[in-house]
Parts: sequence; C-alpha cells; structure tokens
Amino acid sequence: MSLDSGGREMEGGLTSSELAGFGVGTLLLWATLSAPKLDALFSASQRRSLGMCKRCGDLRMIACSRCKGTGYVKSSGPFSFNLMDDMYQWIDGTESTLNSITCSKCQARGRFSCPSCSDLPQP
Repeated sequence: MSLDSGGREMEGGLTSSELAGFGVGTLLLWATLSAPKLDALFSASQRRSLGMCKRCGDLRMIACSRCKGTGYVKSSGPFSFNLMDDMYQWIDGTESTLNSITCSKCQARGRFSCPSCSDLPQP
C-alpha cells in the first residue's frame, strides 16, 4: 500500500476524511429517522409531568392516522403525487379537495375521541 504526498491511500481504500463523512452521514440519517419517536417520547413525558392525558393532552380528541386530521385522502393512491400541487399546497397553506375522497376510517371528520381519556368524566 502506498501513500501519495497528501497522505491518501492510492489503492482504493477509504481515507480518514471519507470515513468521517460516512460517520456523520449515518448519524444524520439516524437522527432524521428517530426524530418523530423522540418527539413523541418528550411530548408524553411533558404531558405526564403536567398531569395531562399522555395521548391527547386533555383535548379528548386525536387526529385520524390515515388522513392526518383533514378528513380527505388522495384518490390517486398512496404512492403517486403531483409535485406542483404539493408545492402549491405547501406555499398557499390550503388543502385541495379536487383529487381527494373522504376518509373512510374517520368518516371525513378527521378525528376520533381519545380512547385514553374520553371515558373519564369531565371536570
């Protein structure tokens, strides 16, 4: 194995800079994938310390997991999307219902009663 004047391996091995790059990339990927779970953990912990319902925060309602609280799902399928429509909705902040059908899971309400605290008497 020979090194050039910059200390780089010349026979196809990884340099320390490349290994550091892979390490940082792996760390960033892990942080991105685990962020929703960590957020849910911290939220539940804060709600518990305040004496609130861990699931809904004493709202007594939770958003539908299928339509994410909108009451509508895209009619074209879960894996198809239109980039321009999605960008317009992101910029405008409105949800278009032209290519959508009502959610069958929540019957277009977008929410359910919280199963953890909806049976408890209201104060």
